Amino acid sequence: MAIKITDECINCGACEPECPNNAIYEAAEDWRFSDGTSLSGKIILPNGGEFDADESQEPKSDEYYFIVTDKCTECKGFHDEPQCAAVCPVDCCVPDEDNEETEEELLSKQRFLHDE
Repeated sequence: MAIKITDECINCGACEPECPNNAIYEAAEDWRFSDGTSLSGKIILPNGGEFDADESQEPKSDEYYFIVTDKCTECKGFHDEPQCAAVCPVDCCVPDEDNEETEEELLSKQRFLHDE
């Protein structure tokens, strides 16, 4: 499952540079699928969603840091554990029970983000 940041976030920013997929953004920041990945142009996500990887997307939160679920692989393929959770001083980087994925699905997403 992907990781999410709860409203207990203190906006310290410790998590953002730790994400190998560039899936973490500051509050109110526009984001792109191409940020920190090898994606560009028209893409079809593993879940079927179609996007322009270079187009700005609306922030997921305007109050605290947020994780883009479609870019989060729980650090699979890079680390043994989610690095955002490892460095969060208030333990607000937690599993997102609404976005459960198997290890195989997470590794497939990691390859999609970085190998295409």
